[in-house]
Amino acid sequence: MARRFRGFLPVVVDVETGGFDWNRHALLEMAAVPIELDEQGLFVPGQTASAHFIPAPGTEIDPKSLEITGIDLDHPFRLAKPERDALGHVFNQVRAAVRRHGCQRAILVGHNAHFDLNFVNAAVARTGHKRNPFHPFSVFDTVTLSGIAYGQTVLARAMHAAGFDWNAEDAHSAVYDAEQTARLFCRIANAWPSPLPG
Repeated sequence: MARRFRGFLPVVVDVETGGFDWNRHALLEMAAVPIELDEQGLFVPGQTASAHFIPAPGTEIDPKSLEITGIDLDHPFRLAKPERDALGHVFNQVRAAVRRHGCQRAILVGHNAHFDLNFVNAAVARTGHKRNPFHPFSVFDTVTLSGIAYGQTVLARAMHAAGFDWNAEDAHSAVYDAEQTARLFCRIANAWPSPLPG
């Protein structure tokens, strides 16, 4: 894995947020799925790390975004953490996967990946978190990959084109979207000839 992506470990990330402006709106959920290699050398989704976030002080939430995501901020089983603690929970598991594969750092994989990366970077800046495992600006975007592979850029349509089911009722959950995107990334990456010898 360390040789395949020039020392980067692909980690699929999805965030759910309080709006579209990463400088203003709250980060509410984050899920991360490291990409692993199976015994045949094929890419497979690893174990998901996830956290619910208490909206950071000073951030805003657009009520329309909660209508889309269905997030209930007051749900007793949400078990949300302060932003720094929630980031640390996810980052710790990502760093462990990076070490396990002998990689130098993680590279964020996402569907419209810069949206997710910008929210993560904004939260890192707010909290002063010093151990962000992700490359600060490079990403692998499954919008581009699925557009090339299947002629589809919408995640649900790309999943169908790749031969997967898609449950619209589960969508807009960070865990569900990240795990589905990880399956899509692996399907496309496994179909592509490896540039590595042997």
